[in-house]
Amino acid sequence: MHRTPTPALLVAILLLAVTLVFVPPARAADSSELRVRRTVILANLENPWDLAVAPDGALFFTEKCRGLSVRTPDGTVRHLFGTSGAAVVADDLFCQGQSGMLGLALDPAFADNRLLYLFMASKLGTEPTNRVVRLRVDAANATVSGRTDIVTDIPFKASFTRWGRAGAHSGGRLRFGPKDGFLYVTTGDNHNGPLPQDLHRLGGKVLRIDRDGRPAPGNTTPSGGDARIFTRGHRNVQGLAFRPVTGQPFACEHGPGHSDEVTPLVAGGNGGWDPTPAPGVSCAGDYCGYTSNRADGNRTSMTDRERFPAALAPSWTNQGVSEGMGPCVFLDGPHWGEYAGRLAVGFLRGARIDLLHMDANGKTTGVHTIPGLPAERMRSLVLAPDGALLVATDGGEIWRLERAER
Repeated sequence: MHRTPTPALLVAILLLAVTLVFVPPARAADSSELRVRRTVILANLENPWDLAVAPDGALFFTEKCRGLSVRTPDGTVRHLFGTSGAAVVADDLFCQGQSGMLGLALDPAFADNRLLYLFMASKLGTEPTNRVVRLRVDAANATVSGRTDIVTDIPFKASFTRWGRAGAHSGGRLRFGPKDGFLYVTTGDNHNGPLPQDLHRLGGKVLRIDRDGRPAPGNTTPSGGDARIFTRGHRNVQGLAFRPVTGQPFACEHGPGHSDEVTPLVAGGNGGWDPTPAPGVSCAGDYCGYTSNRADGNRTSMTDRERFPAALAPSWTNQGVSEGMGPCVFLDGPHWGEYAGRLAVGFLRGARIDLLHMDANGKTTGVHTIPGLPAERMRSLVLAPDGALLVATDGGEIWRLERAER
């Protein structure tokens, strides 16, 4: 017998539908409240990739195919480490595809020990690798010394494949955790299907290590895995940020034509990226990152909860598209007023900077775009000591963004 649903039943069904369907917060075209003043600090650089500011205001920066340089407080620019013409030449550095001299981080005690850390592609050894190198900068910011390679076995994609050039998907961001003092290192999957879930190799991971490259206590790597692994199951993390007050690390990662993601990280977690084919599925080179690894033909998921039910849950996804989200940093300090605490994320293909507002649990509840900026590929975002946002672009510029008066 057919029964007409009662009003109470209809309300219950509606509430269930709302509960089961999550719609990411829409991105506003721009914010009617926030205005920024942009100052070009440096221009005509060669693919600047990362930035770090010393307590005295010296601005260190990497250029992918050139190496490490510094702009001193008086405006002098010096090439410290890298290709010919640097104060110290790194003969093993090479630039190929997306790889070269990438991430940069200053030691938390830089004012006293003058140590900094670099992520670079190297030809030392029998095959090319990515590695993390520690250097000491002299007091005059004129040269470096004491090179120590603290991680030497981060995989490098050595040859062209169906899915792209050599040097692809290296990751490469370095950041020190503000609460624990350990160095976090992001790596990429090299277009290698098994790599992100392989606990014996470092590609497709976030590492957490001490100043000498040893595993940080508390990484909780699964039994038998490399103890330097903090989280696994990543595609190509190029953004890493720590939430003010809590110090919670967040990974910012672009997807394979879909699903840019921002994900809070916890020790031992799995990001859920696994581009290996399911039984009966075939992909070129056994890498299904741009096709489907599933028998039903649906696209490979950035966070595959069918294979990994306990995978880390993203805080935000880009509504099913990928615009090359890369660098990220939390705004902090009185400089930003009510915008302090929002996550600034830079986009490469999307050519903009968005601000993500999160609730106390880390879920994104609102997104705005910083208005009035040139449409550039955003490569690095860091905060200056006074809270201003520094930006490196693929167009060869470094900007300083300050909140402007309304």
